[in-house]
Formats: sequence, structure tokens, C-alpha cells
Amino acid sequence: MPSPLGNKIRELRKQKKLSLEQLAELTESSKSYIWELENKDDPKPSAEKTAKIAAVLEVTAEFLLSDSVTTPDEEVADEAFFRKFKKLSEPDKKKIRKILDAWEDE
Repeated sequence: MPSPLGNKIRELRKQKKLSLEQLAELTESSKSYIWELENKDDPKPSAEKTAKIAAVLEVTAEFLLSDSVTTPDEEVADEAFFRKFKKLSEPDKKKIRKILDAWEDE
């Protein structure tokens, strides 16, 4: 029986229209590893793998590991965005800031 973690990974993967192979490639994992996370009763992924999967699925690792929350809310989406933003190059951050500034000018 899949765990809450496995159910979340599968659901988010399908929402993003990613195959097992695609998610595995994007997270530097094997297809069988992703399948095990989705289908085993009590998977124990490393913190590094959980963070990579969360980043690709645009949620937080905390959301994936939480048993109580079943769908990501706006706060989870914002946190995932900010983590992604922090990893951008300085020129890319500057472009995004310009876009936000243009919105404020309207």
C-alpha cells in the first residue's frame, strides 16, 4: 500500500504530466527508485532526493513528508518558488525583479 509520500509524488507527477522516467531523469534517480517511492509502504528517501523531487514538482520537501497535508496550498507554492528563485543566477533574478517592478507601475 502506498504511503502518503508516494501518493503525493504520484499525484503531482501526473499533474505535471511527467512519466516515471522523466521524473527520474530530472531528479538524477532511477525509474525503479521513483516507482518504489510511489508504491512502497514506508519509503525512506534521503533528504537530498526528497529536496530534488520537491523542486521538480514545485513543492517543498516538508509538504511531501507531511502526513497531514494532502494538497499543496499557496504557502507551499510560494516557498517552492522562493527556493527556486534563490538558486537563479543574478542576471535572471534581475530580470524577474524588473517584471515585478513593471507590474507595480500599472
